[in-house]
Amino acid sequence: MTHGSSDVLGALASQHLPSDVAGKWSALLRPSARLSPAAGSARPVGRLGGRPRLPAGVEWPVWEGHGPLSLIASIDCGALPVQALDIDLPESGTLLFFYFDGQLDDGDTLVLAEDRDSWAGARVLHVPAGDTGPERETPEDLKPYPVVPLTARVEMTVAEPWHPRMRDTFAPGAPLGQRYDHPVCAQEFLDALWELDDTVGHQVGGHAHSIQNPVEIEIAEAALGGEVPWDDPRLSDEVGDFVLLAQFDSDDAADMMWGDCGTLYWLIRPRDLVERRLDRAMFTWQCS
Repeated sequence: MTHGSSDVLGALASQHLPSDVAGKWSALLRPSARLSPAAGSARPVGRLGGRPRLPAGVEWPVWEGHGPLSLIASIDCGALPVQALDIDLPESGTLLFFYFDGQLDDGDTLVLAEDRDSWAGARVLHVPAGDTGPERETPEDLKPYPVVPLTARVEMTVAEPWHPRMRDTFAPGAPLGQRYDHPVCAQEFLDALWELDDTVGHQVGGHAHSIQNPVEIEIAEAALGGEVPWDDPRLSDEVGDFVLLAQFDSDDAADMMWGDCGTLYWLIRPRDLVERRLDRAMFTWQCS
């Protein structure tokens, strides 16, 4: 929902919330690596677009029956401030994010969290350091996105007040994903947060900046097979079992537009991340 330094966000909370509530709210902030175009002497930590450096013998990701996926981003874990984050990212190697973006069928086929048959349309690969090969040529009929080098800065992230973790802290038992009566839901406080920062942007770790309902709910529903009532306790349990791996916003410089100015999200269970089971990362996207 909002990004910034812990000092600025803490001061904002102290200004608008009772002191005990402000402390609890600040304790729920999570660090992220905010990604933005690298300029000047800024150290790149990855890039949008371009061509991947895949190891010899590793095939380009393909969605069987539909075609190859497009490379969205490459993130250098060795350059990323992984020690400052609260998710167990690899300390070296490269994360490659691939997505079936509609180039090959004019957008007729969508990759949707609720459609299990479409899950092969989004992939994450971890290429260990030393295993990278030369840049792989993009498959025929697939146009690579323009390269946009990215730099990173550590910023704290805020979850929406109707995010499941916020609800569990301030309104246990309130309907999942809905606004409840509490100071953290007060419009004056929400307006102040939006005025501080309302951009989605590119990000690794932290709280996702959802455009609609919390993306964790979408992913949890999908993991449970879809169409799960929001008052089902299994859904709350499943929601708490996922963290954001990365999100990539629409970006003019990279010629990326996801629906109506939307964002791509990859989430993962922390235990799968620890075991480096990046193939188990789950995908969703949202737009205005």
